Amino acid sequence: MMDGVTETADDLASTGGDAPAPPPPPTDLSGIEEMRRRGKDLGEFLMVYRFGLEELLTKVNILREETTLRHGSSPIEHVSSRLKSIDSLVAKAERLGCALTSDALADSIFDIAGVRVVTSFVSDCYDVMEMLTSQPDVTVREVEDYIAEPKMNGYRSLHMLVEIPVFLSDRVVPACVEVQIRTVAMDFWASLEHKIYYKYDGAVPDSLRDELAEAADTASDLDQQMMRLHRKVHGTQH
Repeated sequence: MMDGVTETADDLASTGGDAPAPPPPPTDLSGIEEMRRRGKDLGEFLMVYRFGLEELLTKVNILREETTLRHGSSPIEHVSSRLKSIDSLVAKAERLGCALTSDALADSIFDIAGVRVVTSFVSDCYDVMEMLTSQPDVTVREVEDYIAEPKMNGYRSLHMLVEIPVFLSDRVVPACVEVQIRTVAMDFWASLEHKIYYKYDGAVPDSLRDELAEAADTASDLDQQMMRLHRKVHGTQH
């Protein structure tokens, strides 16, 4: 037994007195594969929305070029678009308690893809909406008219949710796109309001809220005045 003890002590001395380190735990490959699979599925899900967004942008640009060619000017001043990233989509799904499946995401989140059309005059907003929604492959799911009925904070804009068919190699998939149509004055006000709310993290002082509401009314008055001037110059048919 003494020999056994001596041998153990010598062995410990040869390693500095420390026991051998345990082997590292095996890597959880199943978790990594699950993350990869989910990322691929979300990427394919967003791909359909990107295609739908591009199709709608093509429609808007066609209208813009056609009206310019026919009438010498277009009611569409400029166009912008956005598509949620995977991170943004996942974050919103988590806030809503939405499962990360294609069906659940499509049924719960409606601002994945968006187009903003900025026009010259209020009447142009409705003209552009009519030109888009009258196309046979555009299905209107919802319309919210914040021009006729502004929000409490003064926000004005036409909002639509439309479905665009996306033709893939093996099937046709509908993509929902949010469309905002507003005048230059409305767009300027909305941009400023967004910056103010961002700066104050939503807790905007009441005095600034009141001034923003007054500015929204001023922007609306400007829209009406510019429309009257336009009609005096070009006639009531414009």
